[in-house]
Amino acid sequence: MNKYITKLIQNGENETLDFKQEISDSIRIAKTIVSFANHKGGTLLIGVKDDGHIKGVNAEDEKHMLEVAVLTLIKPEVEYYINYHECDQQVVMEVIIMKGVDKPYYTKGADGKWWAYIRVKDQSLLASKVVLNVLKKSNSSLNNTIKFGTKEKALIDYLNANQKITVKQFCKLLNISRRRASAILTDLIQAEIIRVHYTEKPEYYTLS
Repeated sequence: MNKYITKLIQNGENETLDFKQEISDSIRIAKTIVSFANHKGGTLLIGVKDDGHIKGVNAEDEKHMLEVAVLTLIKPEVEYYINYHECDQQVVMEVIIMKGVDKPYYTKGADGKWWAYIRVKDQSLLASKVVLNVLKKSNSSLNNTIKFGTKEKALIDYLNANQKITVKQFCKLLNISRRRASAILTDLIQAEIIRVHYTEKPEYYTLS
């Protein structure tokens, strides 16, 4: 047994590790790759079932499917590396996706539209407008100082009293547009004053 792969599998799927029995759907694999690039990078183990059982793959077939996904379904171009490991006479393909330097990254969906995804725990979730704004600002070399005015203070006061808020609630609280609310939330996330929680719909925001 390959000790390196065994250790990875024992960690289980998480925010930087995903198991794929095979690449049967280019759109699904592209979604996972994009979510890693938009986060802090990650590793795909292809030839491993969800339960960690090693099934093995045909390396050339999987490499071809991966290249099709990367070259035709993802923009901008992601940086990745491929390693092959022999495990119990089976081949496991390790695909290392580097943390993106040109966020946000998008993948082309079945509807022909381009969508951005982010990695949350062991899931690849569709990025909201606020999250997209945060990803775009993460590329900026400008000083991300924010103007802390009455609206920002009202939001902090609300969160101190109520713990969490959605974009819709924030708009209603201050009678502002969704666009303005999103801009304020983006700035406060960048400043690490608040944080976004993706696992519930709609997503919500709390103090950091």
